[in-house]
Amino acid sequence: MNQELELLLQLASRQGASHAEVYQVTSQSQPVFFEGNRLKQLESSQSIGTALRLWHDSKPGLAVAYGNLEPELLVSKAIALSNLNQPETIELAPPRKAIYDLTGAQATVTELIELGNQTIERLREEYPELVCSAELESEQETTTLINSQGLHCHYRESGLSYYIGAELVRGEDFLSVYDGEYTKEKLNPDLVIEQIVKRLDWAKRNVTTPQGIVPVLLTANAANLLWDTVSSALNGKRVKEKSSPWSSQHQQLVVSKSISLSQQPDRQPYDCPFDDEGMPTQKLELISQGIVNQFYSDRTIARELNLQPTGNGFRSDLDSYPSPTLVNLIVTPGDSSFSELITQLDNGIIVDQMLGGGADISGDFSVSLDLGYRVENGKITGRVKDTAISGNVYQILKEVVALGSDSIWNGSCFTPSLIVEGISVTG
Repeated sequence: MNQELELLLQLASRQGASHAEVYQVTSQSQPVFFEGNRLKQLESSQSIGTALRLWHDSKPGLAVAYGNLEPELLVSKAIALSNLNQPETIELAPPRKAIYDLTGAQATVTELIELGNQTIERLREEYPELVCSAELESEQETTTLINSQGLHCHYRESGLSYYIGAELVRGEDFLSVYDGEYTKEKLNPDLVIEQIVKRLDWAKRNVTTPQGIVPVLLTANAANLLWDTVSSALNGKRVKEKSSPWSSQHQQLVVSKSISLSQQPDRQPYDCPFDDEGMPTQKLELISQGIVNQFYSDRTIARELNLQPTGNGFRSDLDSYPSPTLVNLIVTPGDSSFSELITQLDNGIIVDQMLGGGADISGDFSVSLDLGYRVENGKITGRVKDTAISGNVYQILKEVVALGSDSIWNGSCFTPSLIVEGISVTG
């Protein structure tokens, strides 16, 4: 396969391209689906996608092929597309060779089916009326990137994922609880089962919603309401555009001193050794005790900001150009367990699942709760329904009361729960 990719570079050069790169991703997966407490569907999928990016007369062209390659056709498409673009400064990673094996656990379809059945059975032992759905998957993927400068980067990885949804209907009252995990270790859903049952227990009774500005405990499931906006504000592209409120606040205090954020690309299971430009990923101390230390960028943005590239140039899909994207955002945890955080609330709510999107770069948000609880005198008293919260992320992060020690992966963000103030609650 590498010979075929090298041929693309050679053909591009013969047709007048001064520089070129080839990015290829292959994947294989075996998902197992459950619906209505029963096995519903088995699938097996394989895919291969190849993207050729080149510069002809300094004008960029990008063409993509799926499945079997037709090298001459792909090069011709990329050349033709380059003629529609304006000349630009060419950014290619320097020559190096880097090969990585990031493979983790794998499972057979039979093992996934057995695990799905066991998980649903255990949940229904606690709540027989539950209607459960699940998706379990064994995934394998390889990524290869070469360029005309002599770069050759490659890694392969594998892992397991599962998603569990539990629905409960009591008259006109509908409750949905969901959880899941991606791991490179053997699947063990014990903790997820325990968490789902606990959240169902807390929701047995519906209670009134406190009104106004009250303390809010965001679980690790809900904390990305804050971190997604923070990630965007630290994006070098936002800094260049002056759309980030922190564009001119480098080395200044912008959030509570209890907040420290870092990028740690070697943390499993979302470890990533190089970006989609072939630059090594690296640990970044983004915010330390509330102070903005650095922003992240791809090669182009780094050049325009007169900074060193941080290895954060990633493609949202094959037919996209690299743009700044974080790898493994790690929120430094606090010392309090989740139970201890609850005891700190005299009158507040816990936000666990939300409906709709979060905040944009302005930081403003207004979202409805899918699952939340009321806390009175340090104890959960029941579920709050028809409740919404609103506020501004940047202001809220200046008023953090406490961070928990209960960090979990929420996507590729490793975050604890946290208590914040400054959120308006209505219901």
